[in-house]
Amino acid sequence: MTAAKASPPQRRPFSPLNIGTATALFLVLTTSFFLSLSPSNSLSLPATSLLVFNNINIFVALNEIVLGRHISLIQSDYRKFLIRYKGNEWGAVVDFLTMPLKLSQLFDGRIWSKMWSTYSLYDPSYQNHESFGFFIDFGNGMSTIPPTLLMNFAMVSPESSAASGILSPLVVGCVCIAMYWQV
Repeated sequence: MTAAKASPPQRRPFSPLNIGTATALFLVLTTSFFLSLSPSNSLSLPATSLLVFNNINIFVALNEIVLGRHISLIQSDYRKFLIRYKGNEWGAVVDFLTMPLKLSQLFDGRIWSKMWSTYSLYDPSYQNHESFGFFIDFGNGMSTIPPTLLMNFAMVSPESSAASGILSPLVVGCVCIAMYWQV
C-alpha cells in the first residue's frame, strides 16, 4: 500500500479586488488626492517620491494600528498558518496578497490583520503582544499619521501652509525630522 501524496493547495482564481490591488489603489488614490491640492497639480520628482513614501507610511501605520487592535485574531490565525504553510511561507504571502475582497471588507481590520499573521511566519514576535516589536510597531502606528499628513500638506501647498503660521517650514521640518527618525 502506497502513501497518498498530499495535493498542493488550490489557488483561487484571480480577483480584481484583492489585498494587493487594494494596497495599490490606496497609494494611487492618496497620492492623487494630495497632488490635486497642489496649486500647480504637479510636484518635482523628489517631492512626488516623498509623497508616495509618506502615503506608504500612512498605509503601514494603519496596519500597525490593526496589529494592536486585533492581536488575539492574529495569534489564532498564526497558529493555523503554522500548520497550513509549514515549509511554504511564501505561499502564505501569495495567498494573502491575492485574497479576494468585497467592497465591504476594504476597511475591516480583521481582514487586514492577516498581514500580521502571515508576517509572523517569518518573525513570530509580531503575534506576541508582549514583544518589543509589537509595542514599537503599534506605537509607531499611533504616532506616525499626524506628522506624515502635516508633511504632505506642507509639500503640496507650501505657500498657504507657511502663511497660516502654524505650518512654517521650520515647524514642519522639526516635526518631520523626528517622525522620519522614528520610522
